[in-house]
Amino acid sequence: MKACVLHAPKDLRFEEVPDEEPGVGEVRVDVAAGGICGSDLHYYFHGGFGTVRLRQPMILGHEVSGTVAEVGPGVSRVAVGQLVALEPGIACGTCRYCRDGLQNQCLDMRFFGSAMRFPHVQGAFRQSLTIGERQCHPVPATVTAAQAAFAEPLAVALHAMTRAGSLLGKRVLVTGSGPIGALTVAAARMSGAAEIVAVDVASAPLAAATRMGADRAIDASADPDWARRYEADKGSFDVAFEASGNERAMRAVLTAVRACGIAVQLGLGGDVALPMNLVVAKEIDLRGSFRFFEEFAWAVDCIASGRIDVLPILTDSIAARDADRAFALASDRSKAMKVHLTFA
Repeated sequence: MKACVLHAPKDLRFEEVPDEEPGVGEVRVDVAAGGICGSDLHYYFHGGFGTVRLRQPMILGHEVSGTVAEVGPGVSRVAVGQLVALEPGIACGTCRYCRDGLQNQCLDMRFFGSAMRFPHVQGAFRQSLTIGERQCHPVPATVTAAQAAFAEPLAVALHAMTRAGSLLGKRVLVTGSGPIGALTVAAARMSGAAEIVAVDVASAPLAAATRMGADRAIDASADPDWARRYEADKGSFDVAFEASGNERAMRAVLTAVRACGIAVQLGLGGDVALPMNLVVAKEIDLRGSFRFFEEFAWAVDCIASGRIDVLPILTDSIAARDADRAFALASDRSKAMKVHLTFA
């Protein structure tokens, strides 16, 4: 079979790799659709991010769906011919965090397409993938492969909802309106937020956030002091989700969120300086949000039931053999939100 193998920055080859037959409790899936994530873009253009660097050829990709092609002995959860969303993380199940139900903090996590370990964990941008049965989440026949491939990024947004707590009747701010931010808007709307304001520095992502349910969109490039309008009486928003990882956005969040409000940080952008006196004086509850665990099944259910429509942020689907063009498009925020590779 063929896979999208990254050998060095901008050296992505659609080349032959060994196929694997499923063993006990395993499933072979013919991959149908795979979303290009921000981490995939970092690997493709820069060879990694921070201290995580590409040290050997690695198959990219972790936002995928496909059709069950073969099942190994003992498999009962899925059947041949069934469309499934693939959960990309494999927690060890034995470390102290797994035992406490915090599998997203697993000390021995194996995550598709990650160079955090060596040898690297190979990803899912390939024609066929053999994985454990528990990573396959069936979806109904009414769901397309493109929709199912959104389960992973939607799970990230839903984990942020878990970290924030109830949003019922709350005023919500979302800064950063890329795919994760736009899905966070949709998840907040589903969770009962009374008002949602989305902020970004580009018009295209703001338009997408509006399609996903934002009541108001603010272009911070044209209105850099926007947060000042929300700082009266120690802030306006009950809950803020910061999805950009940008220091200026993070500072604006702390200005705009009310006293004793909640700020959830899910964007990654490196170390930044924050006004901690403001955090202390306003008693802001600052919370991190990293990946997901049980939210993956929740994401599949939200997509399958139609409670969240993910397709408004799908820009294009491009054949994997033309992956370089897909990555170029995915990196252009003026033209693209989410770009999928197809493997049929």
